[in-house]
Amino acid sequence: MDKLKGKITAFLLGMMMISMLSACSFGAQKRYESSFLELFDTASVIVGYAKNEEEFTEYSQMIYDELKLYNDLYDIYNDYEGINNIKTINDNAGIKPVRVDRRIIDLLLFSRELYEKTDGEINVAFGSVLSLWHDHRSAGLDAPEKATLPDYEELKKRNQHIDIDDMIIDEEASTVYLKDPEMSLDVGAIAKGYAVERAALFAQEAGFENGMISVGGNVRTFGNKLDDNGKEIPWSVGIQNPDLSSDEKTLYVLNLSGYSLVTSGIYERYYVVDGKQYHHIIDPKTLMPTEYFVSVSIICPDSGMADALSTAVFNMPYEEGSKLIEGLDGAEALWVFPDQSMKYSSGFQAMIKD
Repeated sequence: MDKLKGKITAFLLGMMMISMLSACSFGAQKRYESSFLELFDTASVIVGYAKNEEEFTEYSQMIYDELKLYNDLYDIYNDYEGINNIKTINDNAGIKPVRVDRRIIDLLLFSRELYEKTDGEINVAFGSVLSLWHDHRSAGLDAPEKATLPDYEELKKRNQHIDIDDMIIDEEASTVYLKDPEMSLDVGAIAKGYAVERAALFAQEAGFENGMISVGGNVRTFGNKLDDNGKEIPWSVGIQNPDLSSDEKTLYVLNLSGYSLVTSGIYERYYVVDGKQYHHIIDPKTLMPTEYFVSVSIICPDSGMADALSTAVFNMPYEEGSKLIEGLDGAEALWVFPDQSMKYSSGFQAMIKD
């Protein structure tokens, strides 16, 4: 347990709340929950089993510290003292290589693999286009009566600066250099899931055997939970109904021990221009928000992979996305169409909780 000692104060100041959820236990372990609000611009929850509240707080603190580090490293908007992050790389595009933490190198190498696997649907070099959409969406949310779309000619101009081969990674020197001065990185389609995966693995190595981490609905489970009778059963996680007006808040509840669940949807992050909603998931083929689905949920063991696939598949026609998912071991998906009809992958039904 020496790995878990220290740094508890920071987590407590991070609006952590801890409660014991039940008296069920793995041997002498009891079930606890903690939550905090400040990382990745979303709410986070940790649920798991520990001998006592002090031990659970130590595990929670460790997970918080890991997520905080990844939050700072992968930030594209803010500087942090003593840290070279993704923003630092962007600020030095066309100027010089930036020496970075190995965690950034690993994320970008993983991102390059996903670029190949998804035929360019996941491209961390797409930042110049995404930033223009972000600016218009933010302005439209601040002043809805003045909301506007990006100029399409400007989008096409920025789209000339998204070549991932212009991202030069020197593993030996631990540097990243953007050769194109107009290029910028945006890791939003991968970073949160990748960070959750790394934090979950780190916690397990330290002895946290049965837990669930949810960061803004990006869920990663490991081990199992106990039912009211003390029986060991899989963790269960619901998929949110994208129709927020419906009385049915959950589409399905899944058995997910050892798996991740990530959903990309249009029902939360959007703005309105001339009466039409424009969401935040931008298709690299059209440079516009995709209209194939209202949500896509991905289930697979790796949370970083699930996060990336949820965006990639959201931007693909159903037939193309289904082919991708069916070709990946351990990956399942649920598609929800604009008319609220649904389709799911071949192994999805077996994961539905009885």
